[in-house]
Amino acid sequence: MFILEQQNKIIDLLKERGLISEKDQASFKKEAAEGKDVVDVIRKNKQLDGEKITALIAESVNLPYIDLRTTKVEEKKLKILSGELANNYQLAIFDQDKNILKVAIFDPTNFKAQEAMDYVGREKGYRVTYYLVSRESLDKVLEQYSELKSEVSEALDVAKGKLEEKKIEIAKETTEELTEEVIKSAPIAKLVSVILKHAVEGRASDVHIEPFSNNSRVRYRIDGELQTSLLLPKYVHGALVSRIKVLANLKIDETRIPQDGRIRLNFSGHDIDFRVSTLPLYEHEKVVMRILDTSSGALTLPQLGFESRNLKIMEENIKKPHGMFLVTGPTGSGKSTTLYSVLNILNQEGVNIVTLEDPVEYYLTGINQSQVRPEVGLTFAAGLRSILRQDPDVIMVGEIRDGETVELAIHASLTGHIVLSTLHTNDAFGAVPRLIDMKVEPFLLASTLNVIVAQRLVRKICSECKTELKVPESVFKEVEMELKKINKEFWPEELKNSGSIKFYYGAGCEKCNKTGYKGRLAIAEVLANTDTLKDIVSSGKMDTETLKKEFLAQGLLNVKQDGILKALRGLTTIEEIMRATRE
Repeated sequence: MFILEQQNKIIDLLKERGLISEKDQASFKKEAAEGKDVVDVIRKNKQLDGEKITALIAESVNLPYIDLRTTKVEEKKLKILSGELANNYQLAIFDQDKNILKVAIFDPTNFKAQEAMDYVGREKGYRVTYYLVSRESLDKVLEQYSELKSEVSEALDVAKGKLEEKKIEIAKETTEELTEEVIKSAPIAKLVSVILKHAVEGRASDVHIEPFSNNSRVRYRIDGELQTSLLLPKYVHGALVSRIKVLANLKIDETRIPQDGRIRLNFSGHDIDFRVSTLPLYEHEKVVMRILDTSSGALTLPQLGFESRNLKIMEENIKKPHGMFLVTGPTGSGKSTTLYSVLNILNQEGVNIVTLEDPVEYYLTGINQSQVRPEVGLTFAAGLRSILRQDPDVIMVGEIRDGETVELAIHASLTGHIVLSTLHTNDAFGAVPRLIDMKVEPFLLASTLNVIVAQRLVRKICSECKTELKVPESVFKEVEMELKKINKEFWPEELKNSGSIKFYYGAGCEKCNKTGYKGRLAIAEVLANTDTLKDIVSSGKMDTETLKKEFLAQGLLNVKQDGILKALRGLTTIEEIMRATRE
């Protein structure tokens, strides 16, 4: 940890370079004076560029800075220091020039690590020079010590012997035969650890472990797409599943019914939650784990992809003292993430926020989060009744599924609460008819509904390998037709000035694992409840087409148009937009 004087110097440099405001400067200095590790807080702030922060810290401690995120280190140089020591001391050799070793470190105050490295250097006849790197850079170099398949092969060699000793036959494999000794054995524990570690490092959102006739398949969902990462021998599948069950506190001897649990692990200083779900198949069980980075906090609405007039309407409606804020879209469209971002905005000292979720995905400090449990009668409707007796200011209901839940949500909105929720409809226009189908009185809906946000998720083009793309004539004409419907105030500046339509794609590079994509963002349409819309809803004589006319009268962008504008700015590909918006 940096001493107070160093922390203040770094904070002043941040302000001097325009990376933080004067208010942030004062706040950080106050926290530093109270003994907090402000530099660590700054490094974890996703709104600040990690590389810029690292370069600035390097300047403050008189160390050279280097970016190693795309550097492939020669194996012979890398292995001058063992992988065990490199991971233990969180440093790595990235280059060697004659008798000089160039060593990457993340924490310049870790003098114990530097002392150990200096000793290793002296023993081998080298002088050591240190370079400051970001956490991402260091992790990329440390990954090179042990790639996924080599680690797995090593664990499998030992695991095979252990399992054969126990005479577990593939055809007759049952959980009863998997003794505690095998489940907790080092190779199986390591195998699970390696699979989870590489999922986190590869930015996966889910891990699938599936049994097949001859093998066990491990797939990672990265940027919304499932990718096969490993094919393991069938004999380890039962032990793998049981090890995961042990970690998630599930019953290892219960294989007839689905089970749900949670695992919390720490990778590179970050707490990561894995939401575990097991499902019995014909012979074996399948496991799916959702990865939740609890240390990163909720992203802001602009970081999620909301911008321009859509963002302005959302922010105006978040500030209202009561009413319903609805987010719609199919499964996997990022609805919950958007609600968490809104909750983060509303999360203030004087506000009582209570949520009812299925399940709780991210734990947010300062917010009371509850999980529905239908097996004991705690449904969304029953939970919402209890929440209303908890003196809430803001209520978040994970999903509106039935008439009873929507009736209670409407009642809560009428009595002065802000209610946030999600609904499964394909667009913003379908939300109102859907709610009325649930027997909501139209005049009540008109007076409580504030805004409806419909969204999809699309993959972002990798910024390192973005290249201009020539699209087929049919696609070009379709985009031209959509542009004619869009108010020019929404057009990207480059399109306004040149008038030429350009598209982009990712050619594929090391940074995006040759996929051409890295990360995802939302494309959305936002329907505000204007006075005209209130009259339409109150009448009860409306359909989707009537609502679309009002949407067009508000001069807003639909999901497809928002996506096309993002594609023209090079944020995503036109292929992604067409895929996400096809009906």
